[in-house]
Amino acid sequence: MNAFRTAAAAWLAALPMMAGSAAAADLRIGLSAPVTSIDPHFANAAPNSAFARHVFDTLVMRGPDGRPTPHLAASWTPINENLWEFKLREGVTWHDGKPFTADDVVFSYSRAPSVPNSPASFGGSLRTVTKVEAVDPVTVRITTSAPTPNLPIDLAAVAIISRHVGEGATTADYNSGKAAIGTGPYRFVSYNAGSSIAVARNDAWWGPKQEWDRVDFRIIPSPAARTAALLSNDVDLIANPSASDLPRLRSEANLRIFERPSGRALFISMDMEHADRTPFITDNDGKPLPQNPLRDLRVRQALTLAISRQGLAERVIQGMAEPTGQWMPPGAFGYNPQVPVPAQDLARARALLAEAGYPNGFRATLHASNDRYPADAQTAQAVAQMWTRIGVTTTVEAQPFSTYLTRLSRQEFSLVQNSWGSTTAEAGSVLLNIIHTFDAPRRLGASNDTRYSNAALDKQIEEALSTMDDRQREQRLAAAVNVAMQDVAFVPLVMYKNAWAVRRPLNYVPRMDEATLAMGVGRDAN
Repeated sequence: MNAFRTAAAAWLAALPMMAGSAAAADLRIGLSAPVTSIDPHFANAAPNSAFARHVFDTLVMRGPDGRPTPHLAASWTPINENLWEFKLREGVTWHDGKPFTADDVVFSYSRAPSVPNSPASFGGSLRTVTKVEAVDPVTVRITTSAPTPNLPIDLAAVAIISRHVGEGATTADYNSGKAAIGTGPYRFVSYNAGSSIAVARNDAWWGPKQEWDRVDFRIIPSPAARTAALLSNDVDLIANPSASDLPRLRSEANLRIFERPSGRALFISMDMEHADRTPFITDNDGKPLPQNPLRDLRVRQALTLAISRQGLAERVIQGMAEPTGQWMPPGAFGYNPQVPVPAQDLARARALLAEAGYPNGFRATLHASNDRYPADAQTAQAVAQMWTRIGVTTTVEAQPFSTYLTRLSRQEFSLVQNSWGSTTAEAGSVLLNIIHTFDAPRRLGASNDTRYSNAALDKQIEEALSTMDDRQREQRLAAAVNVAMQDVAFVPLVMYKNAWAVRRPLNYVPRMDEATLAMGVGRDAN
C-alpha cells in the first residue's frame, strides 16, 4: 500500500463520518493548522484570524495583495495627523438581527488588547489609539497618540464584536458558540477544538451572497493525510500541500494548484530577558552557565552564520520557501536591498564563539511547533544539526502549536523557532510587534516573547511608523531593518510560499497573507 493510501486509510478510520461526497452547495476545507479559539480577540495567530473572517467582520479588509479595502467601514479620512474618521456601512445587522452601530466598534477596540490569558495580543494593532468615539451610529472617530499612517491596515487585524453579546462574555462563551455572533458572511455552527469547525451561510449578510450553504473546516496537520483526503474526495480544498506531494497533485487532471509569494518569515528568536541563567542552555557537562550567552552579539552572529538557508529552502522545505536575511520579500515596502542573505561560514562561526568565551561551545534546546508551518519540526532539526557542527550541541523539542504558543508567551524558552506573517505587506509589522521592546502599557512589542530590547532601535521604529510621508517612512523602515539585522535581533531563515490544492471545477483566489477563506473559493463558469 503506497503512502497516500496508507494516510487515507488512517484518516478515514479515525473519522468515518467524513466519507462520501459533499452536497452540491457544501464546501469541505482541509486546514493545516489548528484554530485554537473562536474568540476573534484571543490570539493574534494566522489560523485564528483567518477563520474569524467568516463569522466576524473588520472595519477594513486586507485584499489578496495585502492592501486595505473598505469593509464595515465604507470610507475613512484622516482629519489631522492624530485623528481619523471612519464612516460605517449602513444597514448591517448582527447574526441575531440586532443592528450594528459605532458603539460596537468602541467596545471591540477596548476589549481586543486585554483578553484574559491571551497568548498573543492584538494590542500592537491598536498601540497608538488613545480614544475611540461614537459620533453617531454610523461615524467613529479615532484619536491616536502619534501620527499613524498605517492605522487603516492595522485595524484590518481586529475583528468587530457586538457589545450586547460580548460584554461580560468569556473566551469559553465564544468557543461554545454562545457569543459567536458576528456580522460576517457565515454563522457559527460548531467547534471541536483541534478537529473541526462548521459554519453556515448568513443570508442576511450585507455583502455579496456566498456560494456555499455550509462550510466544514477539518484540521488535518499531517501533510500526507491532507493530500490523501483531497485525492479520495473527502475534502474539496487543502491548504499548504506538502512540497513533496505537489508533483503528484499537479499531475491529477481533476486537481489544480494555486500559489502566491508569502509575507511570512520563519526565524529563530533568542532569550534576551535573562542576564544570568537561561532555562535551556548549559555547558557541555549539562551544568547551567553563569551567564546567558545569547546576550552576546558574537554568539548571535555565530548562530546565524552556521545556517545554510539555501539548504533549508531547497532540501528541507523542498522549494516552497526562499532564503532570506530579513523578513520581507524583495520589493516589499521597507525591504532593504543592502541587507544580504547571510552565507554559511562555519569557520567564522566557530571563531566568534571562541571570541565570546565559548571555544568548546555549549548545549542548547531549540523549541518549535510541529503542526503549524510547512516542515516546521524538520526545519528545526536541520538548524540544530547545523549549530551542532560549530559546537553548539542542540536538541529539538517540537510540540503542538497550541502548547508551544502558550509556553512561548510565558517566556519559557531559550531558543525558539518562530514565524510572523506580515499581513500589512510592509516591514513595520515585525519591527513593531516582534523587535520593539515589550511595553504592555503602550501596546508595543506585543509578540516580543523573547524580550529582545534595543532602546536606540525602538526610537527608530517609532519614528518610522509615525512618518506620514510614504517615501520617508519606507526609507526609515529600511534603515531600521538594517539596524535590527546588524544586531541580530533574531535569526531570519526563509520566506514561505503559499499554496492551495483544489478539486475542479473549484478555483481559489490565492492570498499573500496565507488565509484560507471560503469567500475566496468559487466555481468555474459553465
